[in-house]
Parts: sequence; C-alpha cells; structure tokens
Amino acid sequence: MSPDQNRQRPRSSKKRRATATAAGGPAAGAPRPSTQRVPAGRTRPRQAARSSGGIPTSWLAAVAVVVIGVGLGFATGAIRLGGGAPGDGATASARIAGPAGGIAGCPSAQPEAASAGTSPVVTIQTPKGTIELTLQADRSPIAVGNFVALAQCGYYDNVVFHRVVPNFVIQAGDGQFGRTTAFDAGRVGIGGPGYDLTDEAVTTQYQRGTVAMARGRGPNSAGSQFFIVLSDEAQGSLAAANTYQILGSVTKGMEVADAIAAAADAEKPSQPVPMTDVSVRP
Repeated sequence: MSPDQNRQRPRSSKKRRATATAAGGPAAGAPRPSTQRVPAGRTRPRQAARSSGGIPTSWLAAVAVVVIGVGLGFATGAIRLGGGAPGDGATASARIAGPAGGIAGCPSAQPEAASAGTSPVVTIQTPKGTIELTLQADRSPIAVGNFVALAQCGYYDNVVFHRVVPNFVIQAGDGQFGRTTAFDAGRVGIGGPGYDLTDEAVTTQYQRGTVAMARGRGPNSAGSQFFIVLSDEAQGSLAAANTYQILGSVTKGMEVADAIAAAADAEKPSQPVPMTDVSVRP
C-alpha cells in the first residue's frame, strides 16, 4: 500500500501566548477582540469558526461528509474491505464505457452464452510458468461465454494478478486498472469491462483449483475479474455466499498458481505477476 507538505510549522512563543487558554483567562499580552465598529462598506476579517474543543467547525463538517461518503460506499458495494471473499467492488456505472478496455473487437455488453456441452481450454502464460484452465459451459454458460470472448479479443493480455491471499485465492482480470501498460495501483481491483453479467446458480463446490468469477456485493455484478482457489479450506468461506459463478478448474499448472501466491509481499502485491498472454482453444 516525503515530507508532509501540510505539516504545521511550529508556532512562535508570541503565537503560543496568544492562543493559550489558561483557567484564569487569556495569557498576559494576548490580543483581545476589538470593540471598534467597522466602517460601513468594509468587513473585518473573520477567523474560522471553532467548536468548543478548538477544532474549526469547517473541518468537522468536512470530516462528516467523508464519513457519510465512506458509509454509503460500503452500503452500495463501491468500497470493499480487502480481507473478504473475492469481489471487484465496482458496478458498470463506475467502469469504462464502450468496448472492454478500449480494445477493438472486445465486447461492450454481455456476450452470448457458451454453447451447452462445450469445454474450452484456456492457456495463461506468466513469468512464473503456464496455467491451463478447462472451462465447463454447463456450469455457468454466461460466465464462460464472457471469459472466452474477453480472452479471444486480448482483454486479459498483460493484466496482473492484483490480489493474493495465501491458502485462499489469487485474483486477476481487472483490464481497466490492472494492465501493465496503464497500471493504477490505487484503483486496481475495482475495474471491469464496462458491463455486468447476469447471475447464475452455483451447483458445485469450490475447491483447490476451482476457477470462478469475482463480483461486487450486489446482484448481477460480475464483470471480467476471476480467481483461482488455492486450498480446499477456502470452500467454507466461498460457499457462505455461493454467488461466485464457477467457470471450471485448473487442469495444469497449479504449482504456478502457488508460485504466484508465494511471490506476493502483500494482499495487493507491490510487484504483481502479469498474465503475459491468454489464449483459448475449443
């Protein structure tokens, strides 16, 4: 996750005496409020209104606005705590418009569902090695159709694994803020393709190697982010929500997923591992 430009300078002894509030009244020599009437047409400079505790009321008002804004963010799902289950935390209104990632040929709305009975194979190249996923359309045809469409148009190329939780998941797919050519460390994890997916029922269990879609708190909030489950022990936490559409599973390269997790120095790694190339074959 420089010197502070807003740090207050030490006050002179005169200013300290001027602002002291001893029990018996103002300090000796402290300036008293003027009783002279201000001539018509002129205004006397005013000091910022202060609360009884000495804090400017304008500051208190600003803090109140921030607190209310944060509360609304958690309530709507726009702000997510990092330690919970996988989620991208953003709705379509907060994402980019037009083709996913601004990449020509990528979808600008939910793509067609994958055909029943199909099992596309996805190969993810990374600096740590290759991960092979086998998707199963019969589990989540909408999510699988979306994943294949994004992979085929190059949306996932050079997008990092931005979230790593040991013995839980590694998460990637934010092509809006997680692309190596336009990486935004402050916002990676809340981006998406510019549209949301329709929810689908989860009918199988999460386990080590499961590949599923990340999502926000609200319904129909998955987009492009996905995660790979690292441990069977994650099953309970994921099943508690049971809303992460299952795409399929890792059929080769789980040791690479483990290596990506081992290389992370934080939940949001300072040097995230990218997917250098993502390809699909039937």
